[in-house]
Amino acid sequence: MDTNVALVDEKVQVKRFGIQHSVSDYTFPKEALIHQVSFDEMFLHIELTDGRRLSIPLWWIPTVYHADPQDREKYEVSRNRKMIIWNPDKCTINDELRLVDYLGPAVGAPS
Repeated sequence: MDTNVALVDEKVQVKRFGIQHSVSDYTFPKEALIHQVSFDEMFLHIELTDGRRLSIPLWWIPTVYHADPQDREKYEVSRNRKMIIWNPDKCTINDELRLVDYLGPAVGAPS
């Protein structure tokens, strides 16, 4: 089989850049803790103690999505600041939201 392909021996110039900061200069969150919770018509917003903000579509959480806005506000933050809890004795919602479930597998996963 003849493909008529010519081999090319060309040199490629690679430009290298110096590293401005080492990885130890960066700040990475070690733990996700709830600081503040708020709602709008479409999202549950969670502000974390390290400054990150997480917005979760309400439709991802059917019990909260279908509840009255007044009942959404009747949540409690767990003592360890890693869960939002709606107590059915205080509102029509009976649910718990674990922060780790919405941050992905890396947070809280065994290493």
